[in-house]
Amino acid sequence: MIQMTLIQIDNYGPWTVTPNPRNESDLQILQAELFADVQRQFAMKKGLVFFMRFDNMLAISNGLNKEDHLRIQRSIRNRYPITISMGIGTAKTPYEAQKLATRALQTKGGAQSEERKEILAIDSLVKPEDSFVQIAHIDINGVTESLTDIIPAFDTSFLVNRAQHYLMTKLIEKGALLFFIGGDNFMSPCNELSPKKLLQLLEEIDDEIDIALKAGVGRSDNAEDAAYMADLGLEEIREGNTDELIHVLEK
Repeated sequence: MIQMTLIQIDNYGPWTVTPNPRNESDLQILQAELFADVQRQFAMKKGLVFFMRFDNMLAISNGLNKEDHLRIQRSIRNRYPITISMGIGTAKTPYEAQKLATRALQTKGGAQSEERKEILAIDSLVKPEDSFVQIAHIDINGVTESLTDIIPAFDTSFLVNRAQHYLMTKLIEKGALLFFIGGDNFMSPCNELSPKKLLQLLEEIDDEIDIALKAGVGRSDNAEDAAYMADLGLEEIREGNTDELIHVLEK
């Protein structure tokens, strides 16, 4: 079972324009610093946070209990001009877990409600003996040589985003999620997705849009170790220690 936490800034839209619209640079700095801060605090418990729209983030939170989440909320409240609410859900697949987490928070009020503040809505928490996280670290083949050092930077970014769109579309059908993590790299929480099925998806994308991909897959009872195993698996492919496009490691 995988545990997902939705992290949402309370009443953020109205706050950004009250009493007057705030400088965009200040808002971008706030969002970036908040993401880094939340990431740091989840990482202390071997969790892993992914940004989505910055006012919304998703975390793999296996190993974090109710008090851990409350502590993070208090820390943010004490040091930022905003507060955050969270929803927690667990399921066999990451997509279903985040769906339950989202629904739990939505029942406590809207994202721009003045009444909803620092809510912790728990649909379910994973039991330690049931905790399992599978993550794929997916990489585009040869981007530096074929794109970054040859074509304009924005064009490279466009192609990376195109690959992300295709990956997200295919993975979500399998109950998996996908997040951009920088460069030409993506991470996919993908419990219940077999290496064979993942390989099939990567081959389909290569056939459809001519973008070749490879992936290290990590498995553990927490997100930090699963992601690290995925990193190591990807390095095995990059260094030519395996001819496979998918390499699985467990901890």
